[in-house]
Amino acid sequence: MDGGYPTNPLPAAAPVIRLIDELNKLPGIGPKSAQRLTYHFVRMPTGDAQSLANAILAIKELIGVCSQCQNVTDQDPCLICIDPKRDNSTLCIVEEPLDVLAIERTKIYSGLYHVLNGAISPINGIGPDELSIKELLDRLKNPLGGSDTVMEIILATNPTLEGEATAMYLKRILSPVGITITRLARGLATGSELEYADQATLSRAFDGRHLFS
Repeated sequence: MDGGYPTNPLPAAAPVIRLIDELNKLPGIGPKSAQRLTYHFVRMPTGDAQSLANAILAIKELIGVCSQCQNVTDQDPCLICIDPKRDNSTLCIVEEPLDVLAIERTKIYSGLYHVLNGAISPINGIGPDELSIKELLDRLKNPLGGSDTVMEIILATNPTLEGEATAMYLKRILSPVGITITRLARGLATGSELEYADQATLSRAFDGRHLFS
């Protein structure tokens, strides 16, 4: 026994084994965590289980991708892209939708975003074509606010090897566009990810951003 739950669910009903296997596929969920969650669901009231199942289905049925910024959204364009109070002269490029949430929590940035939905990682078979870089270039050619709207591009990829490689690639292909390109300051620890940074650290990174060269 481990924490009151069996460490080995076998023998168990087929639906139990199936749910354990499915939960084990989720990021950060190991075999034991999958087993604990499964037996928690077994004991969960039917109404609560149905609400959870409906919420998961709603994500797949109602959530899509914003055609402008490539962030997840339940409407297109998303609320950030159509917000008239946002500064459309700055465009912050991030790796994942969770990075947008992390930056928004700081309340220090009021511009627009572009989500790459990943980072260049040759070892994992992820190249520029797997990211939303084409959509970024199309967006810069045809901005919502008219020609020459974006005056600054903020490269906010994670300070990891993959994030740095992505930033360097973006710098190379975006430099001919003639827009100022900055990079978040080193208030972010090397190897860290934006979604785990605290608000003060992210705020300092934005305040101390520098020309990317």
